[in-house]
Amino acid sequence: MRRIPANSLKPGMRVGHNIFNSRGETLISRGVVLNNGYIESLKRLGIPALYIIDDSLPDFYVSDVIEEKSRLDAIKLARTILNGNKPAKSRLDNVIINELRSTVSGIIDQLIENHNLMVNLVDIRSIDDYLFGHSVNVCVLSLITGISLGYSRKKLMMLGMGSLLHDMGKTLIPACILNKPGPLSGEELNVIKQHPQYGYAILDDSKSGIEALAAIIALQHHERYNGEGYPKGLSGNNIHEFSQIVGITDVFDAMTADRVYRKAHPPFEVYEMLAGSGNYFFDYKLVLAFLGNIAAYPAGSLVRLSSDEIAIVVETPKGFSLYPIVKILYDAGGNKLAEPLDIDLSQQKEKTIVKVLS
Repeated sequence: MRRIPANSLKPGMRVGHNIFNSRGETLISRGVVLNNGYIESLKRLGIPALYIIDDSLPDFYVSDVIEEKSRLDAIKLARTILNGNKPAKSRLDNVIINELRSTVSGIIDQLIENHNLMVNLVDIRSIDDYLFGHSVNVCVLSLITGISLGYSRKKLMMLGMGSLLHDMGKTLIPACILNKPGPLSGEELNVIKQHPQYGYAILDDSKSGIEALAAIIALQHHERYNGEGYPKGLSGNNIHEFSQIVGITDVFDAMTADRVYRKAHPPFEVYEMLAGSGNYFFDYKLVLAFLGNIAAYPAGSLVRLSSDEIAIVVETPKGFSLYPIVKILYDAGGNKLAEPLDIDLSQQKEKTIVKVLS
């Protein structure tokens, strides 16, 4: 199974992962054979890529770190909170807050139970559903980081709720600016930069029942360790640890996702960028805790090794983000092997990944 950009899809390819919208409706199911009609519909819906089952490669399933139903329920809840015609504050009634707590608690349970899983799956979402899927991804990634740091259940709940709501302020930003397909003007950029304060104002309302730290996370998730962030230019330990964690996961998910104005960056590029940001943009300890759970080369990636052999990434052992288990498919001369050869790059030093193939 591998990830294919929508403009490279061809009739006859088989879908490898179910695709849903933010309402929980199935857009296309695993195993469906694509035809021209399906491909055009996916493009119209703004689906940037698909996982497909490639019969020329060894078949395997790329697992998510949480159950599909849990992710769908969380995305639908995020849509309820971050969308609609009501004023933003009125969306946080007691029923929604209780549902939020239950959703975050369920995600925590699954992540603790599956603590050896690495983040391998590159999330696929339509352009229009970006904000909802992004909010859930940031929540999941932040909780994984908190678990690695040994957070208590209470701290994980506060981090999870705050991270799911970190972009609450974007509900007050005009959609024409949020979804603009080109560069923002200076004035538009200033409007975007107001969303942390908007989020704080919504979540700091005592009537909402949201923990105060959720409001702090919304306010500070664009602050940076060196003082170059916004809205207040805070630096170092003046930025709450939760806010820094959400800042890290926000950057990772945003950069690895297809946006209306640019294509996704490969995970290994974003991994390397974040690895170099410790004690500059973010606290180095927090960066390490996050990156220890991320597969720099997600399962299904085709890679060239230092030996000139071509391989496909199968999985990444916990704690070895840059050294996955691969199946070698072609030798250095470009000849396809009769039987793929399994190699755990974390257990040897002779071969390394030198390039990701498109």
